[in-house]
Formats: sequence, C-alpha cells, structure tokens
Amino acid sequence: MRLEVVCEDRLGIAQEVLVILVKHGINLKSIETDQKRNIFLNFPGLAFEDLQKLMPALRLINGVEDVRTVPYTPSERGHYELETLLRTLPDPVFSIDLKCRIVVANEAAAIALRLKTEKIVHGGLNQWVHGFSFQRWMEGDEVIAQAAKITMAGKTYLADILPIRVPDLEGQSILAGAVVVLKSVDRLGEQVTAFQRQSDDGFSRIFADSAHMKRVLSQARKMAQLDAPLLIHGETGTGKELLARACHEFSFRGDRPFIALNCASLPDNVAEHELFGFSANAFEGAGEGKRGVFEQANGGTVFLDEIGDMSEGLQVKFLRFLQDGSFRRVGAEEEVKVSVRVICATQKDLPAMVQQGEFREDLYYRLNVLNLRVPALRERKADIVPLAELFVARYSRQLGRPTPNLTKQCQDFVQQYPWPGNVRQLENSVYQAVSLLEGHEIDAEDLQLPSYSSGFGYYDDNFEGSLEEATKRFESNLLRRLYPAYPSTRQLARKLGVSHTAIANKLREYGINKKSINNT
Repeated sequence: MRLEVVCEDRLGIAQEVLVILVKHGINLKSIETDQKRNIFLNFPGLAFEDLQKLMPALRLINGVEDVRTVPYTPSERGHYELETLLRTLPDPVFSIDLKCRIVVANEAAAIALRLKTEKIVHGGLNQWVHGFSFQRWMEGDEVIAQAAKITMAGKTYLADILPIRVPDLEGQSILAGAVVVLKSVDRLGEQVTAFQRQSDDGFSRIFADSAHMKRVLSQARKMAQLDAPLLIHGETGTGKELLARACHEFSFRGDRPFIALNCASLPDNVAEHELFGFSANAFEGAGEGKRGVFEQANGGTVFLDEIGDMSEGLQVKFLRFLQDGSFRRVGAEEEVKVSVRVICATQKDLPAMVQQGEFREDLYYRLNVLNLRVPALRERKADIVPLAELFVARYSRQLGRPTPNLTKQCQDFVQQYPWPGNVRQLENSVYQAVSLLEGHEIDAEDLQLPSYSSGFGYYDDNFEGSLEEATKRFESNLLRRLYPAYPSTRQLARKLGVSHTAIANKLREYGINKKSINNT
C-alpha cells in the first residue's frame, strides 16, 4: 500500500506524519518526497481497517491538503522506468563503481556474455571487457566521456564510457562510477543505414531557418515528385546543384543516376560529345565511341548548370531531345531513346536573353515548366549566423580541434556583409578561419573577407596603378582563363561578343598562345 500526502512545504511536517504512524503502530517501508515536497509513504502491508483510521488522522495535520492512495512512489517509478529501459535496449550496458565492479548489467549484456545477470553483477568489468583501462581513466586528473574500441567475449564493440557524478554534502559534483554502453559493428551499421534511409532525403542537407528558404524547400519537395523539366535560378554559390540533387533523391528516380554537367565550362563540340555521346566513326581516335550523359543517366536525372551558356546549335539538338527523349550520337545514324528528367540552372536572366535573341524562346518555355529561385544569402539573413556556426563546427571536427565561438562583432559583421559569393563564399571563409585560428574565438578579421560594395563589387584599399593598367590586368587574366576552352580567335571572339580581329590583337599584346598557356 502506498499513500501520497499532498501538503505544504513546512519544517517538521514529515516528523508529525511519522508520529501518527508510531501512534497507530503502523510499520513503514520507506518515505520520500517529490519535487513539489509532497510526502509518499510505502507500507509493506496495511490492513484496510488501519487505512481507514490513518487517512483521517493524517488529514488533520496542519498544512496537509489531501491524502490519497497511489500505485507507486516516485522512486519506484524511476526504478521501473530504468529497468524497462535497460531491459529493452539491444546494446549491452554496464554501470560500474569506482573500483570497476559491476553494479548494474542489462539483459543484452548477459546475453552477450552468455551468463545470467546475477553472475555478472558484483564482478569486475575488466574480467570480461578488454582493451581499455577503466581504473586508470577514473583515476585520471580529468574524467570526461570517452569512446574506445574494446573486445568482449571475442567480439569487437565501440564503447561509450560516461562518468557518473553525484553531488556531495556541499553540493559539489564528485565521481561515483561510470556507465559503459557497447555497440557492435553490426548495430552501428544498422543505425547508420536507418538514419540515412529515414532522414537523409537530400533536403535534410540544406540548411533553412529563414522563412524565405523554408518556402523554397517546401516548393521544391512538391516539384521533386513531378517529372517535368525544372529550371532553378540563383546567383553563384547559392546551392543550385545541391537543391537539384535533393529534388532527384526525393523523386521516384532517386535510386537511379544523377549526372551533372556545366555548360559554361566546355566548348560547343566537347559539350555535344558529353551530352549525346559519339560513335566509333565520329572522328579519328574515337575508339569504340562513348555514351553521353543522357544515356548514362537513363532512368535518372541530368542536371545542366549554366544553361544560359549553351550555344545556339546545341540548343536546337537539346530542344529536339526534350520533345520526345530521342537523339543521335555524334557521327551515328541510329536514334537512341532514353527516359531522364532534366533539371537546369542558371544565374543569367533568360527572359532578357530571349528578348535579345541570345537564347531560343521555344527552348526557354520547354525548360521553364517548373521553376525555383534560390535566394541569395543576403536575402536570408536569419540563416547567416547559424550557417557560419554549422561550418565552424564541421571543420573543427575535421581538424580535430575544439569548436571556437563567433564573437558578437563577427556575428554582426557576417550579418551585414553582402556575400556576393553566397553560401560557398561563407563556407570557404569559415574553413580558412578555422584552419588558421590560434585562439578560441573567431573575430571578423579572422574571416579575411575582401571589402565589397553592393553595386560596385570588390575594391582594394591598397590599390595602386591607373585605370588603364587595372583594365589590362583584368583583360589579360580573363583571356588566359578562357583561352584553353576556346583556343581559336573566332571561338573566343564569339564567346566575348567582339570581332576576332580585336581578340587576335589582345592575344598578341598579352602574349597568350598555345605555347604560353601550356607552359603555365
């Protein structure tokens, strides 16, 4: 029989309760209080007649509001909850005292050792678990949680070793032992697989705390289930490919290939070969031919980044493919038919390009069936500091160092910086700051970000030289980067929208040719 005495928190009230029990000759097994200071009485055996006399007597005590029977006391509930938890856990669990003697062992531990629980309790843990000195760990200067590879009954486990601390008479925390949880390699593999299957749908890897980004992800989840072409707009570094991959993984094509191709990084003929493939007779040295990305991704998704840079000739062939899913390899006569979903991305203003005749109108409407716009980082300010802290934690783990904090000045700075390179720029700057950091805090200066003025771009406080010199440096760097992909004056001129004579003069002026490029 158990009683709960609902009462006020008054000095001496528990003593008055005990006096009444003595007066009625009632034996008490235990007495305890809960957080509300209510008193719980546990009787080993209480006759109904005694209960009828006891309850009215207790109610007469000053400060007692009610007396009622309860099925269990708080400590019993806690005991049975812990017992149930330990019994149902599939991983072996031990609780040990300061001398490494086992105080508690669950059923999974007994099964792993092929012993009864009573044969394990009170024995030394080192008798069965090998590979870690628990005694040396508890006698160390600083006892903190550990993870260690151990063996038990000839089997390898990953052990989580957690210190047990209790308050002493002065309220100070003292070590009382440890809890050891063992996970087998098989269990770890099952948990990782379950986590990936249940939570890693692609969208879970995209951080979204701001209302703007949450709305984009909500729309993306709906569009992912459709099979029509998807056009993603967004500045460089906003995560367009990450979003495209998430849409693929969330779709019914998720278990099929996802292949990405950047249309801006390849000359026209190379891009055509990459997209559609080529036959053995396409050109000298073609070998046995090659399947393009549309064939390789059959059943899956093809992601075309910077679609606005696709040449007009390639646009025509791509449009025909979108109409019925068929195409010819370069140099081949037979048609190939595949089933792929096309997701395209661009940072350019395609409608303006259509108006100017730089992008086919019919292709634009074919691609723009579904569309998403990924906001720039400066448009989702609520995400900036949490993203920075996420990157700090990630790279600190990779570098094996404690996670530093962002100072208030640094948080204010990243909130105000315009981030022209968006999330990619934030991630790169944080990685550099964590790599070079010597203290425990990251300040604004540690990010080493160049000065930037919205609408005017980067500027250098230490700039030297004239406008003409700066223009020439820019031209030279641009031409050196583009020349390997467009190695003829006509190709390069068409890319930059100027005459091939002007390009030839510039290449000559800056000494850019195949020999100079190959030597750099």
